[in-house]
Amino acid sequence: MTDHSLSVLTGEIGAFAGALDQMPPSGWERPTRCDPWRVRDVVGHVIVVLSRVPDMVAAPAPERAGTTAAGYYRADGRFSDDTNDERVRTAQRRAADPDAATLVRDLADAGRTIVEVCRTEPADRVVRTRHGDAMLLSDFLTTRLVEVALHGLDVADAVPCEPWLTPAATEHLLRLLFGPQWQVAVDATGDPITLLRRATGREPVTADDRRALDHLGLRRLTLG
Repeated sequence: MTDHSLSVLTGEIGAFAGALDQMPPSGWERPTRCDPWRVRDVVGHVIVVLSRVPDMVAAPAPERAGTTAAGYYRADGRFSDDTNDERVRTAQRRAADPDAATLVRDLADAGRTIVEVCRTEPADRVVRTRHGDAMLLSDFLTTRLVEVALHGLDVADAVPCEPWLTPAATEHLLRLLFGPQWQVAVDATGDPITLLRRATGREPVTADDRRALDHLGLRRLTLG
């Protein structure tokens, strides 16, 4: 599989792991906007969502895809109170190891494993998500990029430090959110990272801002 989403995802995982490796020890315990998660819990969550890819690829392929990357982030039971509570607990359990270096290594290893299991898959490979969606593997990898990149912003803002989003990941996400006219949205905002924050609820927006985002064609994702 040579799909662009695979190379962008693994590049962003590498950037995330590299930034965590340079983070001061106190940064791991900082609270994040993803209450009640600390930085370490957010990293635990990212490791969990990446670790599901190999099992999905190993499972039988559905006949056809029925959901896109944007459609995956719809408001249904996957974001119910019970599901969110379990998501919180799972991340906290995964992040319980006091050795932060272990979490950094596990994140990097997750990226390498994804490459190993996905690189020989055909471009039209379909997988089944834990929520029951049948999706192209390339679309599911895009959802994993959403998790890695946006939660990377959450970590960077919590530490705080400069975001490490790669240009390739930034463009891939903006194409998902705004379609082929994504550059128009960037030009209207003036900064792609600011645009990502506003479009995903990571920065307060006014009513005028919301109308402007809608006018620019924002595909709103339910992100919990």
